[in-house]
Amino acid sequence: MKKERLYEKLEDYKRASKRLDEAIKLEIHHDIIYDAVIQRFEFTFELSWKLMKMFLEYVGVSEIKSPRATIREAFTYGLIEDGDEWIDMMIDRNKTSHIYNEEEAKLIYMKIKNRYNDLFKQLADKIEKEINNI
Repeated sequence: MKKERLYEKLEDYKRASKRLDEAIKLEIHHDIIYDAVIQRFEFTFELSWKLMKMFLEYVGVSEIKSPRATIREAFTYGLIEDGDEWIDMMIDRNKTSHIYNEEEAKLIYMKIKNRYNDLFKQLADKIEKEINNI
Protein backbone atom coordinates (compact mmCIF):
# COMPACT_ATOMS: atom_id res chain seq x y z
CA MET A 1 0.00 0.00 0.00
CA LYS A 2 1.22 3.47 -0.81
CA LYS A 3 1.31 6.44 1.52
CA GLU A 4 -0.88 8.35 -0.94
CA ARG A 5 -3.68 5.83 -0.33
CA LEU A 6 -3.51 6.60 3.38
CA TYR A 7 -3.84 10.30 2.62
CA GLU A 8 -6.87 9.59 0.42
CA LYS A 9 -8.54 7.55 3.16
CA LEU A 10 -7.75 10.30 5.67
CA GLU A 11 -9.33 12.93 3.43
CA ASP A 12 -12.47 10.80 3.03
CA TYR A 13 -12.64 10.45 6.79
CA LYS A 14 -12.11 14.18 7.38
CA ARG A 15 -14.93 15.02 4.94
CA ALA A 16 -17.31 12.67 6.74
CA SER A 17 -16.27 14.06 10.11
CA LYS A 18 -16.87 17.60 8.87
CA ARG A 19 -20.35 16.64 7.65
CA LEU A 20 -21.12 15.16 11.06
CA ASP A 21 -19.88 18.33 12.72
CA GLU A 22 -22.16 20.40 10.47
CA ALA A 23 -25.18 18.26 11.39
CA ILE A 24 -24.45 18.54 15.11
CA LYS A 25 -24.51 22.33 14.86
CA LEU A 26 -28.07 22.36 13.47
CA GLU A 27 -30.80 23.41 15.85
CA ILE A 28 -33.20 20.61 16.60
CA HIS A 29 -36.53 21.75 15.19
CA HIS A 30 -37.54 18.24 14.11
CA ASP A 31 -36.67 14.70 15.10
CA ILE A 32 -35.15 14.20 11.67
CA ILE A 33 -32.07 16.07 12.93
CA TYR A 34 -31.41 13.26 15.41
CA ASP A 35 -31.71 10.76 12.58
CA ALA A 36 -29.36 12.73 10.34
CA VAL A 37 -26.72 13.08 13.05
CA ILE A 38 -26.92 9.40 13.90
CA GLN A 39 -26.64 8.36 10.27
CA ARG A 40 -23.60 10.59 9.77
CA PHE A 41 -22.16 9.22 13.01
CA GLU A 42 -22.54 5.65 11.72
CA PHE A 43 -20.79 6.52 8.48
CA THR A 44 -18.00 8.43 10.23
CA PHE A 45 -17.43 5.62 12.71
CA GLU A 46 -17.11 3.08 9.89
CA LEU A 47 -14.54 5.26 8.15
CA SER A 48 -12.68 5.86 11.43
CA TRP A 49 -12.00 2.24 12.28
CA LYS A 50 -11.16 1.39 8.67
CA LEU A 51 -8.71 4.30 8.57
CA MET A 52 -7.12 3.11 11.82
CA LYS A 53 -6.88 -0.42 10.43
CA MET A 54 -5.31 0.78 7.19
CA PHE A 55 -2.78 2.93 9.04
CA LEU A 56 -1.85 0.11 11.42
CA GLU A 57 -1.38 -2.29 8.52
CA TYR A 58 0.80 0.30 6.79
CA VAL A 59 3.11 0.45 9.82
CA GLY A 60 3.26 -3.35 10.09
CA VAL A 61 0.46 -4.33 12.47
CA SER A 62 -1.42 -7.08 10.68
CA GLU A 63 -4.12 -9.65 11.33
CA ILE A 64 -6.67 -7.07 12.49
CA LYS A 65 -10.11 -8.28 11.51
CA SER A 66 -12.72 -6.38 13.51
CA PRO A 67 -13.53 -2.88 14.75
CA ARG A 68 -12.91 -3.98 18.36
CA ALA A 69 -9.49 -5.43 17.55
CA THR A 70 -8.64 -2.32 15.53
CA ILE A 71 -9.58 -0.05 18.44
CA ARG A 72 -7.44 -2.11 20.82
CA GLU A 73 -4.44 -1.96 18.49
CA ALA A 74 -4.96 1.76 17.84
CA PHE A 75 -4.94 2.38 21.59
CA THR A 76 -1.81 0.27 22.06
CA TYR A 77 -0.09 2.12 19.20
CA GLY A 78 -1.14 5.52 20.57
CA LEU A 79 -3.48 6.61 17.77
CA ILE A 80 -6.29 7.06 20.28
CA GLU A 81 -6.07 8.09 23.92
CA ASP A 82 -9.20 6.53 25.39
CA GLY A 83 -9.81 3.01 24.17
CA ASP A 84 -12.79 2.54 26.49
CA GLU A 85 -14.63 5.52 25.02
CA TRP A 86 -13.97 4.20 21.51
CA ILE A 87 -15.36 0.81 22.54
CA ASP A 88 -18.43 2.60 23.96
CA MET A 89 -18.72 4.43 20.65
CA MET A 90 -18.57 1.14 18.77
CA ILE A 91 -21.30 -0.30 20.99
CA ASP A 92 -23.48 2.76 20.42
CA ARG A 93 -22.87 2.53 16.69
CA ASN A 94 -24.02 -1.09 16.75
CA LYS A 95 -27.14 -0.11 18.69
CA THR A 96 -28.08 2.53 16.14
CA SER A 97 -27.94 0.11 13.23
CA HIS A 98 -29.83 -2.77 14.83
CA ILE A 99 -32.57 -1.25 16.97
CA TYR A 100 -34.40 2.01 17.07
CA ASN A 101 -35.63 3.41 20.32
CA GLU A 102 -36.31 7.14 20.41
CA GLU A 103 -34.97 7.66 23.92
CA GLU A 104 -31.85 5.63 23.19
CA ALA A 105 -31.36 7.61 19.96
CA LYS A 106 -31.49 10.90 21.89
CA LEU A 107 -28.97 9.62 24.44
CA ILE A 108 -26.62 8.53 21.67
CA TYR A 109 -27.12 11.89 19.93
CA MET A 110 -25.95 13.64 23.11
CA LYS A 111 -22.87 11.39 23.33
CA ILE A 112 -22.07 12.15 19.69
CA LYS A 113 -22.43 15.86 20.27
CA ASN A 114 -20.65 16.04 23.63
CA ARG A 115 -17.84 13.51 23.22
CA TYR A 116 -17.66 11.31 20.14
CA ASN A 117 -17.33 14.21 17.72
CA ASP A 118 -14.23 15.39 19.60
CA LEU A 119 -12.76 11.89 19.48
CA PHE A 120 -13.23 11.83 15.71
CA LYS A 121 -11.41 15.17 15.39
CA GLN A 122 -8.58 13.99 17.63
CA LEU A 123 -8.14 10.88 15.51
CA ALA A 124 -7.89 12.92 12.31
CA ASP A 125 -5.25 15.18 13.83
CA LYS A 126 -3.24 12.28 15.25
CA ILE A 127 -3.27 10.19 12.09
CA GLU A 128 -2.36 13.18 9.95
CA LYS A 129 0.67 13.84 12.19
CA GLU A 130 1.65 10.18 12.14
CA ILE A 131 1.40 9.94 8.35
CA ASN A 132 3.52 13.05 7.96
CA ASN A 133 6.16 11.53 10.24
CA ILE A 134 6.46 8.24 8.34
